[in-house]
Amino acid sequence: MTYMERTLKDTILKLSDNFKVLLITGMRQVGKTTILRQLSSDGRVYVTLDNAKDLVMAKDEPEFFFQTYPAPVLIDEIQYAPELFSHIKMLADNAHSYGLVWMTGSQQFQLMKGVTESLAGRVVILELLGYSIYEREGLGRQQKPFIPLPKPPAILKKRELKETYEIIWRGSFPEMASKDIDVWSNFYSSYIKTYIERDVRQIANVSNEADFIKFLSVVAARTAQELNITDIARNVDIAPNTAKAWLSILESSGIVYLLKPYYKNISKRLIKKPKLYFTDTGLCSYLCSWNSPESLEKGAMSGAIFETFVIMEIIKSHYHNGKYPAFYFYRDNAQTEIDLLIEQDGLLHPIEIKKTANPRKADIQAFEKLAESSNTGYGTIICMTDKARPLTENANAISIWDI
Repeated sequence: MTYMERTLKDTILKLSDNFKVLLITGMRQVGKTTILRQLSSDGRVYVTLDNAKDLVMAKDEPEFFFQTYPAPVLIDEIQYAPELFSHIKMLADNAHSYGLVWMTGSQQFQLMKGVTESLAGRVVILELLGYSIYEREGLGRQQKPFIPLPKPPAILKKRELKETYEIIWRGSFPEMASKDIDVWSNFYSSYIKTYIERDVRQIANVSNEADFIKFLSVVAARTAQELNITDIARNVDIAPNTAKAWLSILESSGIVYLLKPYYKNISKRLIKKPKLYFTDTGLCSYLCSWNSPESLEKGAMSGAIFETFVIMEIIKSHYHNGKYPAFYFYRDNAQTEIDLLIEQDGLLHPIEIKKTANPRKADIQAFEKLAESSNTGYGTIICMTDKARPLTENANAISIWDI
């Protein structure tokens, strides 16, 4: 298996030189352990809590655990042993060097509770997603956080529609990137089985596995849509509270991303419904039974999956550089919509996403409406155009391969 160079590498090394504890979160099999092991050139000890013997030691004898595995140490799947957090705190408080403990974890809600209670101010937290389009091309270190620009850097090779959907359909898991396309369904089938057995049962008591898999599929079919828990629950034939709990599992394990709506009144952002996105378009395609790139591109979800892919690529460009700006979508009372807003330096950068090769000025009328009430920066339409082209003085259209 070949792993491409990840954008996050330089950020990890820089932050490890300034923090005593470093934690990388993210869904299973996105390469968290791989990237840290590749950077462990300082004699760092590696231990995984998937190992039953080491897990028992970590939970029952945490002091002896650190005698057996002294710093600098890399602890994989730290969420299985929250008993270690208080000892990591003591280790950090009593040492004068940095980069003592590196950790990975796949269940963010459980992790964050232990981290905020025990390691506040001592730990830096980074999130890793699947391969970005830059990382897939071996250009990870050239990727910068995406913000709309009048002249975007033309680094990546442009792909036609067919090849673009092959990449979207294949997904972003590093392991899948090097596998033959014929094993696509086998890979994702095994992923779901492992995910349910190792993550879902750790977080919640899901008694009916078939219902949960149906829930996964129903949620996947709603990628790039506003979240409607009641509708999802009705389609799966479960209680709304159960659907809400199960959605929290998907969010905590990195399967879905919830994009908040933008309102000037901050409290409203916590009340109004977010938009839901699957973080991996390959997994989403599998759950929705799109069994080829061609059927996906021509099917009913073609536009939604294109939007999902672009949204997640933009998020990766920031997260994999260690940046976490505010992301929103916009919808007003007149149902004027903007797919994505990136808030940076007091400006809102509007982004519209369309599966078209011929963008028009009319496609960004919502940008002007937003500008009437907010401080807006440069905006863009991300689409299948062959080259960047201006649409107005403050907005352009760019290729999906220029983000």
